[in-house]
Amino acid sequence: MKILFIFIDGIGIGSGDPAENPLRDPRYPELAKLLANATPLDACLGVEGKPQSATGQATLLTGVNAPQAMGRHIEGFPPPALKELIERENLFQKLRGIGKRPTFANAYWIDDPHMIPPRRQSVTTVMTLSALGEVRHKAELLSGQAVNHDITRWTMHTRGYDGELISPETAADHLLAVAAENDFTLFEYFLTDRAGHSGDPALVFQCLETLDRFLAKVAAFAEQPNHLFLLTSDHGNIEDLSTGTHTMNPVPLVALGDRAAAFRPLKSLADITPAILRAYE
Repeated sequence: MKILFIFIDGIGIGSGDPAENPLRDPRYPELAKLLANATPLDACLGVEGKPQSATGQATLLTGVNAPQAMGRHIEGFPPPALKELIERENLFQKLRGIGKRPTFANAYWIDDPHMIPPRRQSVTTVMTLSALGEVRHKAELLSGQAVNHDITRWTMHTRGYDGELISPETAADHLLAVAAENDFTLFEYFLTDRAGHSGDPALVFQCLETLDRFLAKVAAFAEQPNHLFLLTSDHGNIEDLSTGTHTMNPVPLVALGDRAAAFRPLKSLADITPAILRAYE
């Protein structure tokens, strides 16, 4: 069994009006196709207030109700107590415990794959460093063995990258090559959340147009025998352009391929990690 898991920050299940919900815009046909029969997952998790990234992602990637454990929803980078929970309960560590090979396909524009400032470690970074010891970095990105968080590398010129941009389809090929070598592959795309906060229609279009083309190719992963494609989010945002904040909407869970039916009864973010582990039984 091979699983490719696409985590997209800040997409919820919103209205059917494309003027309010760009995920319903006909310019993004692959997103529309994938989300049409998505399972809605609760992202609020029984804790008052709007769901946030740090606790939402921690719940998604540990199976523990992180906002409940922390007593609140926490945004941004996880603080020490939440880091400890992630290090103790993360999905990568659990997969390694049953003899599987997980990987984080995102690359960091750094030379040393071990060194990321502690205060700038996201949930996925904490998990990867804790379970695997290092992240993919500059050399792997340039050799096509990793994918930048923006897919096409368009944000990288501010960080010293002077190479060409790549197409979403080429980035998809790179991700599929990584997934072919591992039992479980995670890719994170968080510009959707930034675009939703920005209220900038041009940025929303750029993010979703790139994502749509990318997903059109990577979703074909599920067509291979014994392969499962998963896509979900941590909270809503970009699906409601009437507000610049997170929403209380459920988030979509897309499951395609082998054993996909086992994911359709899931109810909340806390159900994802246990379901992934069961898929390997």
